[in-house]
Amino acid sequence: MAGNYVSRTLSNYLHGVRAWHILHGLPWLVNETETSQLITAAVHLQPPHARKKPCLPYTCDAMATLLQHLNLSLPLNAAVAACLTTTFYSAARLGEFTLPNLQCFDPNVHCKRSNTRDRNNLEQTVFFIPKTKSCVHGEDVFWATQDGPSDPQALLENHFTVNDPPLTLPAAFLSRLHKAFKEAKIEPLQGHGIRIGSTLEYLLRGVPFDVVKTIGRWKSDAFILYL
Repeated sequence: MAGNYVSRTLSNYLHGVRAWHILHGLPWLVNETETSQLITAAVHLQPPHARKKPCLPYTCDAMATLLQHLNLSLPLNAAVAACLTTTFYSAARLGEFTLPNLQCFDPNVHCKRSNTRDRNNLEQTVFFIPKTKSCVHGEDVFWATQDGPSDPQALLENHFTVNDPPLTLPAAFLSRLHKAFKEAKIEPLQGHGIRIGSTLEYLLRGVPFDVVKTIGRWKSDAFILYL
């Protein structure tokens, strides 16, 4: 079956057979470690059409171009610009600075303005995210001021001035960026490309792999697959 079906389908088939055994009171005599390894191996044999298109990275140049198509005096544009550059330069997940919907905001989970601080009066801003995908007790992410139009410090201050600040939804964020991409005649990039682009940017600046891994809070070397 490997090579004819995607790995997710094979995994679903396997769990279906296991459920049948449990339902009929029959022993399930399968080595879980071996089956897990077989499913992992099946990923490399799945049909070409089933493989996900590589997620292209955002770059500093791409952000600079997009910012030219955002009127930063408008609330949505100000929020999008601040969210984009903060997510990029802190190598954060987009979902850590946006909300699924306006009704789900939880101060014990989502980043607030009061969670922002500077680091020992240096030109570095730290954001405490109360709860993340990999740490229920919260984590710090941070960026330093940057030269050029994509400086997150200037754009965050603008956001606070213009909005004071409203909440940002990922759908509205990506929709506005895609409109800017279209105006700039650039192929739209996916949201995850922000974090991938951040990782690539720091590596190109000569930041060591282990430091980039720490900045992006990667728990494994999986980020290498994107490079």
